[in-house]
Amino acid sequence: MTRTGNRIGVWMYRALGGRLSSGSRSVTVLLLTSPGRRTGRPRSTCVRYLKTADGFVVWGTGSGAPHDPDWFKNLRAAPTAQVQIRDRHLRVWPHEVTGPDRDAMWRDVVLAAAPEVAKYATKAGRTIPIAVLVPIDGNSG
Repeated sequence: MTRTGNRIGVWMYRALGGRLSSGSRSVTVLLLTSPGRRTGRPRSTCVRYLKTADGFVVWGTGSGAPHDPDWFKNLRAAPTAQVQIRDRHLRVWPHEVTGPDRDAMWRDVVLAAAPEVAKYATKAGRTIPIAVLVPIDGNSG
């Protein structure tokens, strides 16, 4: 069922150019496409993000699942990925943030802007992974 929901969400994001992607003006969602870590085939999913000076910050709560979401595992293995934000298409370099830098970003960036995601970390009982998607062309505009 989750796979079907993801396919519908991806189709709607592409068809509507990202409009109506989150249901809330305060929540920003991008379409992330990266190669599958086993198949190499492009895999797409809609992901919540925050824009920072370094790029686009994404995190893998998996709605509180006890394991990292597949899209994040794929992202870890990918040298580059594609991002669609509304009607803009960018190639990005995914950089996982770890250790004290990850902890600071979780606290000072993610939870500062989206405190409601803390409940997923509690439910998951694991450290939620964070990545910065750095635009390759240097234009995160």
